[in-house]
Amino acid sequence: MAHRPAPGEGTPDGDPPDADLPPGLREARDEFVRHLRLERALSPHSIRAYHGDVTSLLDHARRMGVRELPGVDLAVLRSWLALLQTSGRARATLARRAAAARAFTAWGARRGVLPADPGVRLTVAAGRRRLPAVLDQHQVSTVLATAEPAGESTPIGVRDRAVLELLYAGGIRVGELCALDVGDVDDRRRVVRVLGKGGKQRTVPYGLPAAHALRRWLHDARPGLVTARSGDALFLGARGGRLDPRVARAIVHRAVALVPGVPDVGPHALRHAAATHLLEGGADLRSVQEFLGHATLATTQLYTHVSVERLRDTYVRAHPRA
Repeated sequence: MAHRPAPGEGTPDGDPPDADLPPGLREARDEFVRHLRLERALSPHSIRAYHGDVTSLLDHARRMGVRELPGVDLAVLRSWLALLQTSGRARATLARRAAAARAFTAWGARRGVLPADPGVRLTVAAGRRRLPAVLDQHQVSTVLATAEPAGESTPIGVRDRAVLELLYAGGIRVGELCALDVGDVDDRRRVVRVLGKGGKQRTVPYGLPAAHALRRWLHDARPGLVTARSGDALFLGARGGRLDPRVARAIVHRAVALVPGVPDVGPHALRHAAATHLLEGGADLRSVQEFLGHATLATTQLYTHVSVERLRDTYVRAHPRA
């Protein structure tokens, strides 16, 4: 017998239940997703998260007898969050799902599908923002140095080294990296043009090691992987198509696994490391915000806490009267 998810849960493979949604609820959800994609220009990752959260909410509403969107009121929203809380969801997860629900009901009210916006009265205890795991400068240097061992300069090996160097040098997101085209790289000025969240474009500098790795990839290795599927994509997969974010994540995990004592981290840890190392080197917060493409300075301020925590750890270990 097939497993049926509990109310508010997703299916075993991570996709929320969808088949049983009444047509009115499913159509509202799909219209909202189109709004996110076409009007707000959110990233595919953000759209998937909203899709999953809203589908979970509407599936719970269906179980409460709701067939059309106007039936999704404050009682439904609170019941859904209460169920998630009793199932052991972390506060940060509850806060994210509540934010998704508020965005959905606000959209419904603006479109006139909901008579009023019940989400404005939905509150949840804010989750504690965890400090990201950050590799120190020596760890990053070791990972990069070990990424392409001597004698293994295959096209894939050269690509992987360039991917790692650019992720760290530019502090860019893995989705941004995979979306880059050859024309986005300005080798003379050593900058790359990045399309970030919300369709916002920024220019990101990179250093000499990344420049060297990119030149090797573009001039020596990429031509050997080019096929009719390649187009203008900067980084290519083994079959010539645009590099998939999952492959890019695997590249990072594989490189990190080669270095004893380094925690298993993904591409975002290299972004965290780049931001933290910039601040430790004396960069001002506003410049780091621009570098990372953060919409608000408050997001970037998280990295100052990371730096302070690392300073505190060093102080406790090293100061004789700590």
